[in-house]
Amino acid sequence: MLIEVNYLSIILPIQNELQRLLEWIDSLGVGGYFAFTLVYIVASILLLSGAILTLGAGAIYGVVKGSVLVIVASNLAAIASFLAGRYLARGWVNNLVNQKPSFKAIDEAVAKEGWKIVGLTRLSPLFPFVFLNYAFGLTQISLKDYCLASCIGMLPGTIMYVYLGSLVGDIATLGTQGREKTPLEWSLYIIGLLATVAVTLYVTNIAKKALDNQMISQSENNSSNH
Repeated sequence: MLIEVNYLSIILPIQNELQRLLEWIDSLGVGGYFAFTLVYIVASILLLSGAILTLGAGAIYGVVKGSVLVIVASNLAAIASFLAGRYLARGWVNNLVNQKPSFKAIDEAVAKEGWKIVGLTRLSPLFPFVFLNYAFGLTQISLKDYCLASCIGMLPGTIMYVYLGSLVGDIATLGTQGREKTPLEWSLYIIGLLATVAVTLYVTNIAKKALDNQMISQSENNSSNH
């Protein structure tokens, strides 16, 4: 508990600074794409949630450009942490994973199902992105399968958060065209948001059920072997 409190006391102020970083990125023009990607990778390595950055991408660049940017940045971040977990910080990551029973179950599932489990955990918000990046580095999954499954699995949540960011950006006058949205435009935004949330929740529910079944199956197999 003390370690968690100390961790939060260090991380929370850094999270608060991400908003200022986003304002700086917005002022860089084309260079902001590279700066955003670098900040996202560093944040992921430091186990900081990318939610604020993803929302910021939507506020600054809009849905299409923001989604593409976050997809590229988050996948590069996932690769960096994956390789660090596999080759550079294996002992520390192993201790972290051993403290979480859900990660142990995922490790056993990955040994049999590989990319399927990676994709399902990416769809489910129950498993934190930044921790999984390191944890998957301890498994036997190949980098190619890990990258492909991560990219596909993160798409729905990424698009939803970027879309939310585009709405927040309008309210905060970030990334606007210098005019207010008409009632019709706001209606279309809200309809699109509701549709995106509905699809994401549906897919997440499917992912959770599949993961629960896999973990139950692994537990039953382990019990029968003893």
